Amino acid sequence: MVSSHRDIDVLLVEDDPGDVLMTREAFADNKVTNRLSVVSDGVSALEYLRKEGQYADVATPDLILLDLNLPRMDGREVLMALKGDEKLRSIPVVVLTTSEAEEDVVRSYSLHANAYVTKPVDFDRFIEVVRQIDDFFVTVVRLPKR
Repeated sequence: MVSSHRDIDVLLVEDDPGDVLMTREAFADNKVTNRLSVVSDGVSALEYLRKEGQYADVATPDLILLDLNLPRMDGREVLMALKGDEKLRSIPVVVLTTSEAEEDVVRSYSLHANAYVTKPVDFDRFIEVVRQIDDFFVTVVRLPKR
């Protein structure tokens, strides 16, 4: 199997500083040079994706890791807005959340999430899950060029 590996830009939308730290650690430990940007609420996520204000010069992410439970605008609303935007809808979104509620799973997929992953509470397992997501989108999936 030939891999067409390229570095990707990942946007993490997460308000929990501990989960941000663990995600950064998973990326660093994975020895991959993917760029990880972080915003901590839904309004900032949409500003980032639309390159508004302080985010005017950011790279369009190749992948979004989206928590559902966010301040100012929750992840469901973010998902609805970005999948309803013709310029943004092709960006893959992995919902990465603590919620195990079936209604959240169903609603996320109905809003066109590309995957739904429940965050493990165990530190080592969390790191492994983030690594697997990263590996999958870098070595297996073909992403559109941005």
